[in-house]
Amino acid sequence: MGFAKYITRRIIQVIPLLILVSLISFFIIRLSPIDPLAELRLNPSISEETLQKEIKRLNLDKPIYVQYVSWAKSFVKGDLGYTSAGEKVSVKLKERIPNTLLLTTIVIFLTWIVGIPLGIFAAVKKETVFDRFLTVFSSIGMAIPSFFFAILMLMFAVKTGWFPVGGLTSYNFNEMSFGSKFLDLVKHLVLPVTVLFAISLSGLQRQMRANMLEVLDSDYVKFARAKGLSEFKVIFKHALRNAVNPMITLLGFEFAGLLSGAALTEYVFQYPGLGRLILEAVMKSDINLVMASLMMGTIMLILGNLIADILLMLTDPRIRSNKT
Repeated sequence: MGFAKYITRRIIQVIPLLILVSLISFFIIRLSPIDPLAELRLNPSISEETLQKEIKRLNLDKPIYVQYVSWAKSFVKGDLGYTSAGEKVSVKLKERIPNTLLLTTIVIFLTWIVGIPLGIFAAVKKETVFDRFLTVFSSIGMAIPSFFFAILMLMFAVKTGWFPVGGLTSYNFNEMSFGSKFLDLVKHLVLPVTVLFAISLSGLQRQMRANMLEVLDSDYVKFARAKGLSEFKVIFKHALRNAVNPMITLLGFEFAGLLSGAALTEYVFQYPGLGRLILEAVMKSDINLVMASLMMGTIMLILGNLIADILLMLTDPRIRSNKT
């Protein structure tokens, strides 16, 4: 019962955050000089009557605070409205959100199964050739912007022709067998996953190494060694448990970082994800699409942090007793 209360309390606490994000996002977008009907105005086949209908549909003829209240009421009811092109926003999001979740989930999984062991071994083998190599590698990974690395990988793919560029699947995907569909999906994911994985791995491995070094230098680890316990038990039974807990806390922030990094990566590779959708919608000043995408992104970040808190409670009895 205490656990359920904690989850309920956390959900209630994020409501003001969602309202604040929506207020800031809406007013910044609407106060920008970009005209949401710019493309329609440049189209000679669009009549003035059609433009006026669009202005009324988007409430552009009303004060900005009225526009926000109208949008908020519709959003709470589950009506996300229409894009400037007349498509349903909910349909666009249903197409893009699963793709972004697929990309970020794969990256997080690969980053953790590789980064955590590397961080542990780097700490155990402190100041060896292996540790120094990882330090240089992580420094390079953290220094290279994801956008620049994505462009390099794009140039590599175009020159070699080894990987498809653009989209998530090939044009004849529906005609393929199950095995061919899987391989086609993997080929399209290799480049964006590689970019995000390389950037995320550097920070995670470095943080795990720092945590492990701090724990290995603690008194209780020194006492365990003095008792004659094997190095394996000291590291994996006593030190690792306390070194991993702070990493679980960072899981939510890592999810947030991946979403922001994925936006540029998706745009470079023309990957049909939420990040690319937001960038394209912002450039068109598509209010309904931008707002719905930003709110969905915020909700996904909040869920990531909530999952991290739950995992931390499950792994650390002290936190579980305090929360419940």
